[in-house]
Amino acid sequence: MDASQLAQHAGTAGTLFATVFVVATSTMRTMIPLRVFGILTNVVLIATSIPTHNYPTMVLHAVLLPLNAYRLHEMLQLVRDVKKSVNGDLSMEWLKPFMTERICEAGEALFYKDEKAESMFYIVSGRFRLVESGIELPVGAIVGELGMLSPSNTRTQTLECIESGTVLGVSYSKVEELYVQNPEFGFYFLRLASARLFQNIGLLEERLEKASAPTPAEAVASDRV
Repeated sequence: MDASQLAQHAGTAGTLFATVFVVATSTMRTMIPLRVFGILTNVVLIATSIPTHNYPTMVLHAVLLPLNAYRLHEMLQLVRDVKKSVNGDLSMEWLKPFMTERICEAGEALFYKDEKAESMFYIVSGRFRLVESGIELPVGAIVGELGMLSPSNTRTQTLECIESGTVLGVSYSKVEELYVQNPEFGFYFLRLASARLFQNIGLLEERLEKASAPTPAEAVASDRV
């Protein structure tokens, strides 16, 4: 088989594989297998374009190959970070690369009770308080994530900045996009949000117990009676 026949067969194989790829991608619902298949396609088409001297195709897929590899790494890292948070400190720092910065001044309200919830926030610096409950949120806290899971999608409290600082915000639509791309991320996100909900309930129960406990003066008075 001479070089021209080899090039012809390589070109035919490349065209056939590209056709199979188009059909296969229409059946894929999640991003990770799609990226894996994309990487395989890039490699095959680069290999078949060399004997046919199809340099435009070779250059195109040489550019797409590292892009697909990076996106695959990004999604796999996201899933690993969420799993780690679920089994660890319930941190949501893994969301930071997908968030945008917002500067807040003292007295500014980030959102109000009963308004429609469309985003969540990560506190980078400053002091912030949930007005109705009086709970002050520490740096590193995530607030507003439960509005995404609420049937009414409304805020249950007002969030106020009491000392100027910075937050990172991400829209629910972005989180939903990540979920659609990788349902495994969505599963761990729901577990994480549920764990944080139970954590918050525990903190509130602890505060109620402290508030209802008698003061030393009251205890002494009751002993005398």
